[in-house]
Amino acid sequence: MTWLTYARDMTEPSAQLSHTHGETDTPLIEQTIGDNFDATVASFGDRGALVDVAQGKRWTYAELQSDVDRLARALLAAGVAKGDRVGIWAPNRSEWVLVQYATAKIGAILVNINPAYRAHELKYVLKQAGISYLFAVSEFRTSNYARMVQGVRHDCHDLMDAIYFETPEWDALLAQADDVTPQALADVQSGLDSNDPINIQYTSGTTGFPKGATLSHRNILNNGFFVGETCRYTEQDRVCIPVPFYHCFGMVMGNLACTSHGACMVIPAPAFDPAATLQATQDEKITSLYGVPTMFIAEWGLPNFADYDMSSVRTGIMAGSPCPAELMKKLIAAGIEQMTICYGMTETSPVSTQNRTDDTFEQKVGTVGRVMPHLEIKIVDPVTGETQPRGSSGEFMTKGYSVMLGYWEQPDKTAEAIEDGWMHTGDIGVMDDAGYVQISGRIKDMVIRGGENIYPREIEEFLYTHPDIVDAQVIGVPDEKYGEELCAWIRLRQGAEPITSESLKQFCSGQLAHYKIPRYVELVDEFPMTVTGKVRKVEMRETTAAKLGLGGG
Repeated sequence: MTWLTYARDMTEPSAQLSHTHGETDTPLIEQTIGDNFDATVASFGDRGALVDVAQGKRWTYAELQSDVDRLARALLAAGVAKGDRVGIWAPNRSEWVLVQYATAKIGAILVNINPAYRAHELKYVLKQAGISYLFAVSEFRTSNYARMVQGVRHDCHDLMDAIYFETPEWDALLAQADDVTPQALADVQSGLDSNDPINIQYTSGTTGFPKGATLSHRNILNNGFFVGETCRYTEQDRVCIPVPFYHCFGMVMGNLACTSHGACMVIPAPAFDPAATLQATQDEKITSLYGVPTMFIAEWGLPNFADYDMSSVRTGIMAGSPCPAELMKKLIAAGIEQMTICYGMTETSPVSTQNRTDDTFEQKVGTVGRVMPHLEIKIVDPVTGETQPRGSSGEFMTKGYSVMLGYWEQPDKTAEAIEDGWMHTGDIGVMDDAGYVQISGRIKDMVIRGGENIYPREIEEFLYTHPDIVDAQVIGVPDEKYGEELCAWIRLRQGAEPITSESLKQFCSGQLAHYKIPRYVELVDEFPMTVTGKVRKVEMRETTAAKLGLGGG
């Protein structure tokens, strides 16, 4: 495997403007996911491909291909055809991977359903996507998935069948594979095109129903490949994936990055468990560890963290939100010196920028890296659309192979999001002279206090330096005088003395401008989170406003 090399900033339209292209020396993959997977099997058939720690199962690439093809032939026998929508509603497990690659081989569109969804949300996705076939677990933790499916089936007329893993129905489906020959599967697979839609992922909007970002083979296969290249993956790598498969972080940056390089996918647990993740890292000799910052904070915060052997870990990916400097110091102290930071969104397959493994400490904690290969990025004035000078903030936009085909059956929403091929991210970014991008936050998360624009990230970074603060999130809450005031939600280390608004003010005085010092402090055990580990600041604002009796909550 040849690693990519990068110039510092490729083919800039202008050295003064925040607009740059990625390198193009390594060509895009023009195969389908199925063809690319088969090519990997041909090269690395006897190497480890997949390990499910909780199930106690493991596959070589040749064994995984056999099981993927068997499921693909079973789906054909069941009448599933190219373009049909097949839903999957389950936590991370080996069958998720089988379904992902089997549907790709027959051209069925896999619809990822958030495991946290309840019946109302499930019904919306089943109907909006027109799902005809659904894979799920019967139950997990406190959720009874089978009961919820049963409760909405009469309203979902497209849904013909629901199959639950590890049940007689699952076994019966696989038995149908014998009715379809391997040649018949090969014929179907050869008729697919890399630009065909292959995946729908529902984005979690803050208002209204989620939108289904529709992605092609070309979108997600190339994104997974170049993410893996940037981490310098080869067939020797073993990647621990505690992030959810239903999201791009798991199924693209995790699974597709692995299978496009012959690396091994390791599932430490069905849902995130810090101890299980560290145990799998040690036992499976993981070379690359994934997570959002809160996951790494939870792992490194375990009282017995020092008991785990992390010496095999070379690299990894942190994404979802910026990496606090104090956390990166801990990773480096554990020997993980090549950790990379990724930035993107579901609608861009997802990664637009990534740090290189040899970037400096400051670049990894202060930026989300540089543009990825074959992509184009720019920072624009959110009002005028004009490209901003380097060093000036504006909306981050992406163009290139990674931009989604559109929102499923919502052309009006697609037109709002994509302009002349450019994807609006809604994020505030700044590009430096070397092409590195800093993300300050969501445009909607920016706090305007008395006319001052305040970016919570800066304040959060400073709060991490407090010896008793494990994690901090800063939000804006309504204020009659200033329009908005700052509130810090804080998680303290075990045994620490409580922090008050007055003591926090003393800690910040002389270090932060007075208007950046939080007026309110909320001490919490956890933050409201999405399944992908992103903090739900909208919910935090509503909760705080209601608790403090502030207007606008």
